[in-house]
Amino acid sequence: MSREETHLNNHIKQFREERGWSQQELSERAGLSRAGISAIETGKLVPSTVAALALAKVFCCTVEDLFQLGGQGEIHWAWPPPQTPCRCWRSVVGGRILLYPVENSPLGMLPHDGVFRDGRLYESPFSDPYRTLVMASCDPAAGLLAAEYARATPFRMLVLSRPSRRSLQLLQDGLVHVAGLHLAKSSEPEENRRAAQEILFTPFSLLRMADWEEGLALAPGLGLNSVQQVLDSNVRWIGRETGSGARQVLDELLPGDASPTVIARDHQGVVEAIRAGWAEVGVSVRLVSDEAGLDFISLREEAYDLCIPASQSEDPRVKALVEVVRSEPLKNILKELPGYDTKTTGELR
Repeated sequence: MSREETHLNNHIKQFREERGWSQQELSERAGLSRAGISAIETGKLVPSTVAALALAKVFCCTVEDLFQLGGQGEIHWAWPPPQTPCRCWRSVVGGRILLYPVENSPLGMLPHDGVFRDGRLYESPFSDPYRTLVMASCDPAAGLLAAEYARATPFRMLVLSRPSRRSLQLLQDGLVHVAGLHLAKSSEPEENRRAAQEILFTPFSLLRMADWEEGLALAPGLGLNSVQQVLDSNVRWIGRETGSGARQVLDELLPGDASPTVIARDHQGVVEAIRAGWAEVGVSVRLVSDEAGLDFISLREEAYDLCIPASQSEDPRVKALVEVVRSEPLKNILKELPGYDTKTTGELR
């Protein structure tokens, strides 16, 4: 075997610094010498099986999370790339380094971690999958959460725009760390838990992000001031995909055979379709409707939760996320958004 193939990469220093531990503190926790910790971190010493297991136990992770052989080995795509070459992001989820084809994100255009070309991944030297948290969510304010997360922690956040039930399925499949869902009225928040239980086969917790207003976004000047007036009028609708909270609301308003055939992929897509004149009304949250200068008829207040599986709860990236959601700086940002209520933000159930 070549020298590259037998080289042992390790992430001991990274895991240690994420927890704020000195080499001496780690050595005491793991029952190893400080000099040994230093030698392992710098690659001068290959740890014994006992030492590797002791370190994994201290960090509450697997040995494979801490140590990998040099060379690329098997490449795991979260889902197949649409074409090659393909720019991609990387993150460690469930002990595997996953590759995500770059896509439109609520966070805008994010730097990619590498390019997959001719069957090989060409990594960016600044890529760090161990410091990347992946969340599937349709929250239009996800960029504010990601910005505060990056400011307050040593990690970064990727946000994949997905409807609630699709987000939960990605969580069940082990492809993301956290999933956002809003399938319940604020007065009946247990509906979110029931929806998660239908898809997830493992224990989980729900972290309240906010309660927000969902309703009808309308093109200005229609003169429609009530839900009944909208339903009685001959307006053009823009829909949302099956599995989204907005589609759930839409199906309650319209009979199945009257559901729109033109579908938007997220809340922003709904208001963009209305602004462009392709539609005149659609279900969305007040935040994007107000920012787009549209009229809005409120239908209900919804509980928006982040679903965290028990298997991810001790991950430093996830623990940092919980702290950020509970922090006053984030609450102060969210409560200034149209239609967002933060009275229950940070509650973990």
